[in-house]
Amino acid sequence: MVTNEDAAVDEVRPEATPTLTGAELLRWYWLKSELVALARQLGVPTGGGKQELTRRVVAALDGLPAPEATSRDPAPRSGQLPGPLGRDTVIPPGQRSSQLLRQFFEHELGPSFSFDARMRAFIAEGGHTLDQALTFWRSGRGRRPNREIGAQFELNAFLRHWHTSHPGGPRSEAVAAWRVHRDTPVDRRDDVAG
Repeated sequence: MVTNEDAAVDEVRPEATPTLTGAELLRWYWLKSELVALARQLGVPTGGGKQELTRRVVAALDGLPAPEATSRDPAPRSGQLPGPLGRDTVIPPGQRSSQLLRQFFEHELGPSFSFDARMRAFIAEGGHTLDQALTFWRSGRGRRPNREIGAQFELNAFLRHWHTSHPGGPRSEAVAAWRVHRDTPVDRRDDVAG
């Protein structure tokens, strides 16, 4: 059985150059900044998230047409809330998590308030009063859902798994394990966190 340490010693990650194949690029972990630089060399658009950028770069390396852009289908924008805000103010659909809203929530809830993904989605949905938003925010406090981490957040997923496997393990060991994992080809990794 090949361990992460053995794999890291056997192979060295190649440079991000136009001479790579798409398959070779996909074998390794790349920072988005490295992918952007390679995309520029290839004449590929650099916008979008890391996964979308990776798909475009892989297609260009393999001489294939660029994949269709993924639609983010943002919430429809309507008028944004003007001040002053009160508990009976109705949130319009497409409302963004603005500084005005942050000030309102911090005044009502204290400095511990933050716009997490759950709260941002509730605000963007619209049709609720700010009083209902306060109740919604309070209903989510005190529980830490173990939500799945998106594929684009590979480091976060790795660290969650590592800390679950190594309770109380020091951060320095987690970071060292991440570096070995990151520098190991994807097809040679034994598991998510070594």
